[in-house]
Amino acid sequence: MTAPEAQLTVDLSGLNCPLPILRAKKALADLPSGTVLHLVCTDPGTPSDFEAFCRQTGHELAHQEPADGKFLFWIRRR
Repeated sequence: MTAPEAQLTVDLSGLNCPLPILRAKKALADLPSGTVLHLVCTDPGTPSDFEAFCRQTGHELAHQEPADGKFLFWIRRR
């Protein structure tokens, strides 16, 4: 599966929980419904954090993958 085209990319490298979730939530609030947010994270806890975040908020975790020691996420706003 390939990643969807993102309308906004936010680099959250160097931030630890809960900051990646809080910054993603703020970025998603500024996007229209159906658009995709691309996140770049370094915190190893973010894969499970973003899975839970999307489950709880109704946003779609459209794609995720590790890359060069980072964790990449594409979240589609509901």
